[in-house]
Amino acid sequence: MLELGIKAPDFELPDQNGEVHKLSDYAGKKVILYFYPKDNTPGCTKQACGFSERYPQFTEKGAVILGVSKDSVASHKRFEEKYGLAFTLLADPERKVIEAYDVWKEKKNYGKVSMGVVRTTYLIDEQGIIIKANDKVKAADDPENMLKELV
Repeated sequence: MLELGIKAPDFELPDQNGEVHKLSDYAGKKVILYFYPKDNTPGCTKQACGFSERYPQFTEKGAVILGVSKDSVASHKRFEEKYGLAFTLLADPERKVIEAYDVWKEKKNYGKVSMGVVRTTYLIDEQGIIIKANDKVKAADDPENMLKELV
């Protein structure tokens, strides 16, 4: 996980509509950048729907939500449409941003070891500095917890 107080690495990734987003596009806004393992899985769906339900409250507080996984643009589009998600999903199939943010880790599942995305949420301030980082994310609680972090 990246340290608090450092400049968040800039990136360029396509969203669920194929439009390219850069972190630097959001200068002057708080950014909730969250990494999740896979579209349409129970935990990831709970987390995404939680962010989507609270989206108006996040925008009121001047925050943008960006969800990142290694799923494709097409997969993100299906995920967005299935659940009516109100925010941007970024596709990182080559794991460039996932690795830049240090969330590609060894995971253990029922004794089996594999590499994967560790569910992690970063809060980046208006100047692009990481001010909060959590890699012990409970999918269902993350949106509400992040909303409380916004002042």
